[in-house]
Amino acid sequence: MLLRHKQDLTGPSRSESQSSSIMDTTSMSRSESAASRQEDYSLYSNLSDDELLQVAIERSLTDANCSNTNTTSNTTSNTANASGSPHQPDSSLNPAATNSSHDPPPAQTTAHYSSPNPPSEKLPDPKTFDGTVSCFMTGSGKRMVAYRRADGDLVHIAPEPEEEEEPLFKAIRVGDVSRVKSLMCQGTNLMVPGKRGRLAVHQAARFGRDSCLRVLLSAHPGTINKRTEYGETVLLVAIIKEQLRCVQVLLENGADPDIPNYDKETPLYKACERNSAAMVAELLNHGVAVNTHCIRGWSALQVAVTLNNVEICEMLLKAGANLKLTNMYGITPLFTAAQTGQVAALRFLLKQGADINSQAADGASPLYEAAKNEFEEIVELLLSQNADANRPGKAGLLPLHIAAQRGNDIIVSMLIPATSKAKVRRTGISPLHVAAERNRDDVLATLIEAGFDVNAQLSNEQSQMYEDRRSTALYFSVINNNIDAVRMLLAAGADPNLDMFKPLMVAARQSCIQTVTLLVEHGADINACIPTHPTTFPSVYMFSMKYLPLFKYLLDNGGNALSCFDCSYGNKPHPPIQATRSARDNPRDSNRDMEETQAGRGVQFCEMISAPSICRWAGPIIDVLLDYVGHVTLCSRLVEHLDSYSAWSIIKDKATSPQSLMRLCRLQILQFTGRRRVKKLPLPGVLIRFLQHQEHSLDD
Repeated sequence: MLLRHKQDLTGPSRSESQSSSIMDTTSMSRSESAASRQEDYSLYSNLSDDELLQVAIERSLTDANCSNTNTTSNTTSNTANASGSPHQPDSSLNPAATNSSHDPPPAQTTAHYSSPNPPSEKLPDPKTFDGTVSCFMTGSGKRMVAYRRADGDLVHIAPEPEEEEEPLFKAIRVGDVSRVKSLMCQGTNLMVPGKRGRLAVHQAARFGRDSCLRVLLSAHPGTINKRTEYGETVLLVAIIKEQLRCVQVLLENGADPDIPNYDKETPLYKACERNSAAMVAELLNHGVAVNTHCIRGWSALQVAVTLNNVEICEMLLKAGANLKLTNMYGITPLFTAAQTGQVAALRFLLKQGADINSQAADGASPLYEAAKNEFEEIVELLLSQNADANRPGKAGLLPLHIAAQRGNDIIVSMLIPATSKAKVRRTGISPLHVAAERNRDDVLATLIEAGFDVNAQLSNEQSQMYEDRRSTALYFSVINNNIDAVRMLLAAGADPNLDMFKPLMVAARQSCIQTVTLLVEHGADINACIPTHPTTFPSVYMFSMKYLPLFKYLLDNGGNALSCFDCSYGNKPHPPIQATRSARDNPRDSNRDMEETQAGRGVQFCEMISAPSICRWAGPIIDVLLDYVGHVTLCSRLVEHLDSYSAWSIIKDKATSPQSLMRLCRLQILQFTGRRRVKKLPLPGVLIRFLQHQEHSLDD
């Protein structure tokens, strides 16, 4: 509770709203009215942070004491002492609040603690204190420390004491050379470490006090290569803090330039990391090793490459840096330049003879990485230097695949001329598949224009990665409901009948009439079946029967309606359908169960329409089908469905009554001419519409 009070009391400014928050949480009882709160808000607006803290402590302890008092008189007394009258501000905290503005304020009284154990004014010794010591930070960033006994009682709360700085370290920090010499003459031990195991020489290097550093080294030369608790030598500290003069002093006095820290980062590595050509030059002039690795396998050259510092790269190469050294992932400096988009460093390394086609441990090439990260200038530079665009990377993909996946049309256009279509076919996946899967329409258009086969199919290995065993780019676009891509692929000659599970079925399941229309217009087989789930009727009906306009469109364009009335049981009783519980709302699962119970034959239409999720629409579905057939006999199961609802009796009569001559003539004409040639017949428009099932009467 006290922690919450302190966080409320301290902040960037002592505004009136902050004072109100303090009073709401520390001094106001629940019975106080809004008017008394408003009066108390003004009492503490001029108090300092420390005074507000004392108020919070006093009120917190007072409230705790009041809650433990059992008698009404004690509660009233404690509340009065702690909070004053419920309608008046506390005069003990701000005497001016109870006096006229013309009366002199009374003498300031000391704070009264009603708790039997008020906080101690003396800071306890953390080493001997029997309890818990917790640190926290206020809203204004002030660090505080709280001391509590084992039972949770607060003993003391105060700002966290600052650690006293050693006189020698302070003198070095401010650059007081005479004071440093004086302390050394007084016998100050130079080997006593400070924070993080730093010695006096580390302190001098850290703050760039080269004069102090010379004095310390002359007095104790053996400290020049001493390390901190992180393994940092004095030279490493100077380089990390970019203190060039201290670096020079240390090297002149014999500092070992090859001692790394515990991460195996050498002074040269850190100098490159700090992007300091001057410090790198100093180290190289003193014979530092240039091909050492850090714990991650990075060399100094790779660090310089990531910073695109050609000057440092040139110095390192002249000193013997190896262009072929790799890190723990098998990445060379040139690969790093391509991966990070550093054009200047890449161009320099290529001039120095670096391998442009080096591959990482996972097989990726510099060109692959540049395409993946969409560095257009890097890709252009690599291709101009004859980088191999036909080296596959992860998962066997070429740079063209990864560029199509990212959707960068510019990089795709650059890679197309350099990529072998034979190599693309060997990968088992076309860039068209990748672009269609990610809805990269611009890339798709570019690839089609470049002559990539729109009917290319996935290899068996690639197809098996998908549960539906898809194989064409058209399927990807249909399942993504990307109508523009579907139109683009079909216009380029995509075959809609190559996939095992037809794109038309996917579009029907999505109830996308636009996609269905496009597919049918480009020759999609409406009467196709699924090889793994055979049916005696067109499989697409399973996904379109609930959407009658779509169902009717399929029938209008050649859907086989007669097969829906072909039942092996006829008027005989049908065996019961054993459907699992999970299949009740999923017609495809129902089909699977039906198939298992119907050994050796496909699922019949009467069985399909009996699925719980479809049977409620059985009447309208049968009614639509009857318009596309002549004389048919309804099996006992279809009759059972039509008898289940009185309004459907007229549909049964429609099937049993003699067929009209007009309907029979329509069926005969469509059978002889074909549905696609009806529009070309030299007949009036009303007859054409009748033949297309768009009109039911010649009188209209």
